[in-house]
Amino acid sequence: MNWPGIVDALGSPFAGVGILIESAGVPFPGEALLLAGAAWSAARQQSIALVIVCGFVGATAGADIGYLLGYRGGRPFVERFGQLFHIRPDNLARAELLFARHGDKAILGARFFLGVRTWSAMLAGMARMPFWRFQVFSAIGGLIWSASIGIAGYVVGSNLPLLETIFRGIGVGGTVILILILLVLYVARERATRPR
Repeated sequence: MNWPGIVDALGSPFAGVGILIESAGVPFPGEALLLAGAAWSAARQQSIALVIVCGFVGATAGADIGYLLGYRGGRPFVERFGQLFHIRPDNLARAELLFARHGDKAILGARFFLGVRTWSAMLAGMARMPFWRFQVFSAIGGLIWSASIGIAGYVVGSNLPLLETIFRGIGVGGTVILILILLVLYVARERATRPR
């Protein structure tokens, strides 16, 4: 079986499907799939355009599904669905206020924050944001986000020999310390952005 050929053919669409799932309201590592797909494309000297387009299509289609679920199901559905992922009613109330005051900016900015990206479309539907307005800002945010993440992954994939040299130079211990530092910074950022 030709695994590299299979990944070449299915990697970008698979990343798009992962982003669709995440954007529809289900916690899923869509961003990681997009990064990996872009890095793979760079390592295989393929175009980044397909990765970005698949990410964009997945982001906007998934957001439309999330919007529809929030719009049709309303707050009762979002509360019930949110309990599965430990979303508290007070967090939901704050999110409603945010969308009432800053719906357009919230949709644009939500793409760049893990967790918020997953729930923003459903919350916009629940808040009864006009669909055409939601669609415009979701598409703009999805394109900017897909391009940013895709380019970042492509840069990483283009520099794999350099990264390999660096990791070899610092050794296993240095790599573990670097990963721990990055993990601590990530957790600190997540805790700082978490509503109280």
